[in-house]
Amino acid sequence: MNDSTSPGPPAGAAADWTIPQDWARYTADEHRVWDTLFARQGALLPGRVAPEFLDGLDVLKLSKPGIPDFDELSEVLTKRTGWRVVAVPGLVPEEVFFEHLANRRFPAGNFIRRADQLDYLQEPDVFHDVFGHVPLLAHPVFADYMQAYGAGGLRAMEFGAMHRLARLYWYTVEFGLVRSDEGLRIYGAGIVSSFGESRFALDDPSPNRLRFDLARVLRTKYRIDDFQQTYFVVDSFEKLLHTTLNTDFAPLYEALADQPDLEITDILPDDKVYHRGTQAYADGKLQAAE
Repeated sequence: MNDSTSPGPPAGAAADWTIPQDWARYTADEHRVWDTLFARQGALLPGRVAPEFLDGLDVLKLSKPGIPDFDELSEVLTKRTGWRVVAVPGLVPEEVFFEHLANRRFPAGNFIRRADQLDYLQEPDVFHDVFGHVPLLAHPVFADYMQAYGAGGLRAMEFGAMHRLARLYWYTVEFGLVRSDEGLRIYGAGIVSSFGESRFALDDPSPNRLRFDLARVLRTKYRIDDFQQTYFVVDSFEKLLHTTLNTDFAPLYEALADQPDLEITDILPDDKVYHRGTQAYADGKLQAAE
């Protein structure tokens, strides 16, 4: 997501941390890495991912070979939902991140992982950011949700509640599941851009799959270095947006202040459970399926 420790933009970046994408500098090897990742996920995701994501891939012509040009993406997105993609050197401070989202600018890293890093990269690269996030920005409802989240992030900083709002982003934008007539589908960027987690999130018996509840999510811890052990399922993007826009977060933050955080494997008596996980993976009995 973002970085709250950097004192200012690095050399060569603007005050808002944006930099030129400099598309012409990408090497043939870097374009091949994108194509390899795209082909692998493109073959895996149909039947697993929300159809709105596949629609976004088509609208934005992301199947075109090579790393996408942010200017070309932004031209299409701006006409469709008012969003643009802007290049940043990596993780950016929270306030900068929220300011971009609130103004319909998605900050994306302009570097790509090496060929020997296809399955894991600690810092999000252009494949995670563009392939994972940008297709749903072509969907009007999800595009509105992302803007609302950015505006909410700026307000959360005033209440000292960033750790709670970060959980909402994590369990929706990065690792969310959504219901469909055909069953559960993935949509979070951290899942759709990962070959291993695209399968694990839906197929593996280890993780819990629980119905999304805003207060519940704001209390739930997460980990950044492994597959998730709980996924939250939204009924629809429309309902997710409605919940976000029609919730007064300030009293909610206050009400949650005295409640303990929940561990990543917890299940509460009033949780709607789609699947109660075995937690075999969390217990170290299962190897990462990469």
